[in-house]
Amino acid sequence: MNGNFNSILLESAVDELAKLPGIGRKTALRLALHLLRRDEQEAYSLGEAIIRMRRDVRYCPRCHNITEEELCPICSSPKRNPKIVCVVENVKDVITVEATHEHRGLYHVLGGLISPIDGIGPSDIEIDSLVKRVAEEKIEEVILALSPTMEGDTTNYYIYRRLEDSGAEITVLARGLSIGNELEFTDELTLGRSISNRIPFATPK
Repeated sequence: MNGNFNSILLESAVDELAKLPGIGRKTALRLALHLLRRDEQEAYSLGEAIIRMRRDVRYCPRCHNITEEELCPICSSPKRNPKIVCVVENVKDVITVEATHEHRGLYHVLGGLISPIDGIGPSDIEIDSLVKRVAEEKIEEVILALSPTMEGDTTNYYIYRRLEDSGAEITVLARGLSIGNELEFTDELTLGRSISNRIPFATPK
């Protein structure tokens, strides 16, 4: 404690809020004071929603997207093409791609990208499960929808080498995306066109 608060409980709340990504102590204080001003039930509803999310949300055993059921809604949907899998870095990218309405297949969430400088290797993300899934589910196309960064390109190439003899077509997003940009910050129109105009990984243009 730094002695700048009139309430130990307020300071404790600020300390916890400040642990969230992108939330500094000034913002955390503003949020805490906002909750104090609101109806008591609003704070309870927020707390309950967070507790239920943490308790009941899990990862889909098939694609590693988030779900409250045995399989995520995308994997369990009969309207999706189960022979096309879009590979993304994280759950946020699933939401980003879904917003384009251009992908009607399934997903595979890696949970990260290969980054030797950060100590993240192929075994630290869901690549082995992808290779196994492609073989077992007889996947016909794997769309590599990773951010066009150095880490994304490295991961793309590694996955391609692991899958090039699998019989599945390996495609990559058309380079309408700016090099170095994170996928989640790409506008829906540009991303949608990049998905629609995807090209074989072996002959990128």
